[in-house]
Amino acid sequence: MTSIAQYLPVRWQQFNALTKPRVIQLIVFCALIGMVLAVPGVPSWAELRLGAIACLGIWLVSGAAAAFNCIVEKAIDARMKRTSWRPTAKGELSDRDTLLFSAILCLLGSFILYVWVNPLTMWLTFATFVGYAVIYTVILKPLTPQNIVIGGASGAMPPVLGWAAITGEVGPEALILFLIIFLWTPPHFWALALYRVEDYRKSGLPMLPVTHGNEFTRLQILLYTFVLLAACLMPFIYRMSGWFYLVSAVILSLMFCGYAWALWRNYSDELARKTFRFSLYHLSLLFAALLIDHYLWGAA
Repeated sequence: MTSIAQYLPVRWQQFNALTKPRVIQLIVFCALIGMVLAVPGVPSWAELRLGAIACLGIWLVSGAAAAFNCIVEKAIDARMKRTSWRPTAKGELSDRDTLLFSAILCLLGSFILYVWVNPLTMWLTFATFVGYAVIYTVILKPLTPQNIVIGGASGAMPPVLGWAAITGEVGPEALILFLIIFLWTPPHFWALALYRVEDYRKSGLPMLPVTHGNEFTRLQILLYTFVLLAACLMPFIYRMSGWFYLVSAVILSLMFCGYAWALWRNYSDELARKTFRFSLYHLSLLFAALLIDHYLWGAA
């Protein structure tokens, strides 16, 4: 007979899986970059404390959105190899338990942000929850192949949330960071959809490779990486970063364009996988370069 001590860790792992930890880590990292860039120079202890609290609140609400997404898409997840392991797809967690878990995380995160950060950050974070969990997951994703383009606005919000947490407003610098992630999202997800196309076909979701074919999707990825390259130059043009970021952004973005070009010219599932993986490195290293440059630029 299974003991409570054995049962709880497994249950905890199931609920933790609902929050999509790897995705949440990237969300919080991007929000943290927004916070750091909003502070000129080295942050004070008060700003560090505020940033830590804001990260916690954003993590909780983002986890709530991910859990809600698992409820809505449990039938789709069960048909896809990539997501069939999720606790909701396997029937390990009920809709009631998952919805309660999502509600608790959302309410707790919103309370923390409203009371200890500021109302603007709370409302922006809650709007992001609605944008992802409802507008994207429930409405856009099953209806249009442009789902990831329109719904990408929710995924691009983290640096805006971070900026608002520190400053209490949304500045043009935050909108530039938003634009970068917004333009990065389609080629990132379409590369994944290319080599997972049969999964998406079985799921019934109108992802671009399913509705418009492989070649058209590859062209869209290439075009988006060109536009993304231009957007990645904007922090330097707007003088919110210096030469270290510029060199890093140019190298990373040209590499992304190189992957997209190779994918467009000569497709293979393995190259699509490599393009998808590199897109993750691209965004992470780009924002890391912004972080490093912030202090180099400030000290210059």
